[in-house]
Amino acid sequence: MAEIEVIIEPGRQDIVTRRVFDAPRDVVFRVFTDPELIPEWWGPRRYETIVDHADVRPGGGWRYLNRSAEGEYGFHGVYHDVTAPERVVQTFEFEGVPGHVALETALFEELPDGRTQYTGISVFQSVEDRDGMAATDMEEGMRESYARMDQLLEKLK
Repeated sequence: MAEIEVIIEPGRQDIVTRRVFDAPRDVVFRVFTDPELIPEWWGPRRYETIVDHADVRPGGGWRYLNRSAEGEYGFHGVYHDVTAPERVVQTFEFEGVPGHVALETALFEELPDGRTQYTGISVFQSVEDRDGMAATDMEEGMRESYARMDQLLEKLK
C-alpha cells in the first residue's frame, strides 16, 4: 500500500500531504471530483458519505455529509479553480466548528510510469487553526480514505 507523507512544520499555517496513486492522472482527478464516485472513498468506512451537492466548477459549491449511528457531520466549501486533470483549488470548512476555513489546493502530476503524484496543500487562517486540525484524527482519516480510493481506482482500471 502506498504511504502518505504529511508535512506539518512548526509555526506555519499549512499542512502538505503527498501520495502516489497507482492510476493515470485523469482517472485520479475524476475520482477526486466526480460526485458519483466521492461516496465510494471519502471519509472513514464507519461513515456513509452523502454528496449533498457538488458543482465542480470555479464559483461552484460543495457539501458532503458523513453519517453514522452516532450522528451526522457536514463539510462544505467553494471551488475556486478546477483545471482538469491537474488542479483543484477549494475552500474546506467543517460545519461542527464553523468559521475555521482552509484553502485547499490539490495538484495531480502524471509520473513517467503511469502513476499519479498527488500533492495537497491546506492553508489555514492561523497557526492555531492548523494546529487544531493537526490534533484531530485527520491523518488517520486520510490514510483510510486513500486506501479506499486505491480500491476504487483498481476497479476503474
